[in-house]
Amino acid sequence: MRLFLAEDDAVLRDGLTRSLRQAGYVVDCAENGYDADLALTMQEYDLVILDLNLPRMDGLQVLKRLRSRQSRMPVLILTARDLLEDRVAGLDLGADDYMTKPFDLPELEARARALIRRHNGSKNEFLQSGVLRLDIAGRRAFVNEEPIDLSAREIGVMEVLMLRQGRVVSKEQLAEKLCGWNEEVGNNAIEVYVHRLRRKLEDAGVHIRTIRGLGYMLEKSA
Repeated sequence: MRLFLAEDDAVLRDGLTRSLRQAGYVVDCAENGYDADLALTMQEYDLVILDLNLPRMDGLQVLKRLRSRQSRMPVLILTARDLLEDRVAGLDLGADDYMTKPFDLPELEARARALIRRHNGSKNEFLQSGVLRLDIAGRRAFVNEEPIDLSAREIGVMEVLMLRQGRVVSKEQLAEKLCGWNEEVGNNAIEVYVHRLRRKLEDAGVHIRTIRGLGYMLEKSA
């Protein structure tokens, strides 16, 4: 899953980025509202974590412009502003959740997971398809409750396919979810990850089907 963090405090931004990446997310960052608005115009994210006190463009303005483009990206406001009118303004402009600083990192990560699940139509901490189960928070996969050995990138591919089970996911969409601005994942790498997943999921009761010219689809085996 790919997240966007807009935060002008360098220490907090670096710490949050490091923690979220350790939790398995791809994270892109901006330190001001202008850069955040530009990034959100060009790229789709699974979650936006947005500070309100941003230089060059206020966070509420970034949010207003995002929603004016009819974007449905979930937004978690993270700010030191704790007045009722600030919370109401953020929620009225289309924020999905609101946390005030200081905050506990485990709660932030739990809220992030909840917003991403809700956005993708899932209600549980686990993704399930037959006997295949993915622990989103723990970044672990199980077949018949037995853990299977998957790399971080393989977990990322499987998560995207499971969230969109029965729907086609292009190689480009998979690559976007797996890499940030300073990384690159080509089509050949995606093919390698899918090949490895197919081999490791032979007994999982699911199949990653290739839809020629379009991408991949996760479906239950016949």
